[in-house]
Amino acid sequence: MLGDDAHAALGRGEPVPVRLACSGELGTLIRLFLLADDVLAEDASAALAPVSLTNALAAGLLAGDPTPSGTVRTLLDVRPVDLGGGNRWILADLDGALRPHLSTRDHVLGVGHASVSLLRAIPATPVGTVLDLGTGSGVQALRAVDHSEHVTGTDVNPRAAALARATMVLNGVADGDVDLLTGSWFEPVAGRTFDLVVANPPFVVGEGRVHNTYRDSGLDLDGASAMVISRTPDFLAPGGTAVLLASWLHRRDEDWRHRVASWLPDHGVDAWVVQRDVAEPALYVGTWLRDSGEDPRDPAAAQRALDWLTHLHAADVEGIGFGFVFLRRTDAPTDLLAEDLTHGFDDPLGDEAAAYFERVAWLREHDVLQSRLRLAPATALERVSVPGEYGWDERVVRVHRGDGPRWQHEIDDLGAALLAGMNPGGLALEELIALLAAAHDLDCGELEASAVPLVHALVRHGIALPG
Repeated sequence: MLGDDAHAALGRGEPVPVRLACSGELGTLIRLFLLADDVLAEDASAALAPVSLTNALAAGLLAGDPTPSGTVRTLLDVRPVDLGGGNRWILADLDGALRPHLSTRDHVLGVGHASVSLLRAIPATPVGTVLDLGTGSGVQALRAVDHSEHVTGTDVNPRAAALARATMVLNGVADGDVDLLTGSWFEPVAGRTFDLVVANPPFVVGEGRVHNTYRDSGLDLDGASAMVISRTPDFLAPGGTAVLLASWLHRRDEDWRHRVASWLPDHGVDAWVVQRDVAEPALYVGTWLRDSGEDPRDPAAAQRALDWLTHLHAADVEGIGFGFVFLRRTDAPTDLLAEDLTHGFDDPLGDEAAAYFERVAWLREHDVLQSRLRLAPATALERVSVPGEYGWDERVVRVHRGDGPRWQHEIDDLGAALLAGMNPGGLALEELIALLAAAHDLDCGELEASAVPLVHALVRHGIALPG
């Protein structure tokens, strides 16, 4: 009904183009639930049938005057969301985008950008058991039902658990497929392990106070992310994986990678940490104030901003990083790669994360020097030259992966020649290195010492693959 333009306006929080596109009973439902408009009670009654207006009011879904000339409005956000297997209905609190209001302490978030990012980062591989830590309105738990035998969702907010249950009922999920438990962090599942743990926790880097339970943990600075990352491995079954959203500090004289690494055990975990963005403190605080419906110009909000920024400054915080943490339980020494992925890409990270862990396992079990390798089909070699005094001066050589995260690595001519020799029926890596060393009159050991780390990095990024 809406068409592309009105649908885009809905995503931008602009109600007028959407209202103009609405007609009939479907239009009434769009105005009622997606725009949070007041609508005539008689129109709402016709559009909601066979659900009666009386029952909708009694259940707390709607409020207002049910007489034919009266108007009603929604008290909850009810919207269809494509979770990968078709549209599902999500029940949550109104987000304030189209009916501005301040969020309450027990506000239950619906489907936001972070939720969608996490959905795209979770592999669709079938698993046995899933833990959705901090389930909120049940978005991740509902998606997990499609590829698991049983899902457990936990939340410290009883209202979140209640709305998540309503979401499950609304989508016809059987009672035995999902357990929704109320309690703090991992307490409701103490002693249990899962094949998959997913979490979009309250990871906002703040002062350790709770204003909104969906984003504030009560732990100082990035304490919530540190706690979730450090404790999750204990709740993973052997071979189990976790997909977590998290934030971490960027401080003077401290590498954020080392900070995140300190949260992981020395043994038993493969970890891939992907930083997607970094915000400077003022932008970070202003964004989260607006997220809760506060106007940064309001005196009370301005005081909150002052307290928050003062706290960050006192902790030497220069930025706040945000991204994904992928974990897999192993019986080997911990392997960690923490890196930036700030360029744009279209492919979801879920399948890439699963493939990454398989490549890490291969590296652990094989000696690359004894292995035959091949280049991924989407690999490309790029040479960049600039005008020089006597023609083109080559400045950089890069090898690109053209799919997935689109990684790229700068290499030299020797590296390019090494990659050119990789094919499934060709020579092992140590033989390729020996040939290159002989052809260029180089020390074979020195060439090997520089080539092996490069090849390891290319395997991790899916550019060089086992033959």
